[in-house]
Amino acid sequence: MRLDKYLADLQVGTRSQVKEYVKKGLVSVNGQVVKKADIKIDEATDEVRYQGKSLSYQKYRYYMLHKPSGVVTATKDNIDKTVIDLLPKELTKDIFPVGRLDKDTEGLLLLTNDGELSHNLLSPKKHVAKTYYVECDGQLDNVKIEQLCAGVDIGDEAITLPAKVEVITIKDDNYVIKLTITEGRFHQVKRMIQAIGGQVIYLKRLSMRSLVLDETLEKGDFRELSAEEIAGLKS
Repeated sequence: MRLDKYLADLQVGTRSQVKEYVKKGLVSVNGQVVKKADIKIDEATDEVRYQGKSLSYQKYRYYMLHKPSGVVTATKDNIDKTVIDLLPKELTKDIFPVGRLDKDTEGLLLLTNDGELSHNLLSPKKHVAKTYYVECDGQLDNVKIEQLCAGVDIGDEAITLPAKVEVITIKDDNYVIKLTITEGRFHQVKRMIQAIGGQVIYLKRLSMRSLVLDETLEKGDFRELSAEEIAGLKS
């Protein structure tokens, strides 16, 4: 990789800015000050320092976000705050959300620049499991729960794939459940509950494949994924 691209990718500055930094002798490679920004380096093995500070190149970045309500799952929006806006600007280069959560839905959202992983997690052929905490307005008796487990007609060409349902409690005559689905259709959870005569009044995603929401994260907060969490998503 060219040195100027390496520095720009690490948000040291723009391509033109980092070229000036190199000319001024502010950058060293393997302990030697360099004066040419177009030299090639090995980002995996070479030690690059800027103003004496060691830089570390990470091709792919992975962040877990506890998405709050009122924020849209997009990289840009002319009206609403986006999930990308919740990250410091210096971390947002090429970052995008994996999948979508509705504006009023909270919970786990993966942000990354790894397009291959995103494709694998979202591909309909992969049937990646996603679990939601759902508060429903209306009674969900055993018959309706069995319908969810078998698959319901939400107005698409095919009924939904079988889901898993765990009843947590009954709260003010409303059912609170955990619902696990293996598809990602538009407004799927809400439409599934509507199909059996209920209505979602609160929705929060708890997990996606092996990645589980870190409940120590406050709404709107994020953290990097651990190596184990990344490996679990890719397995």
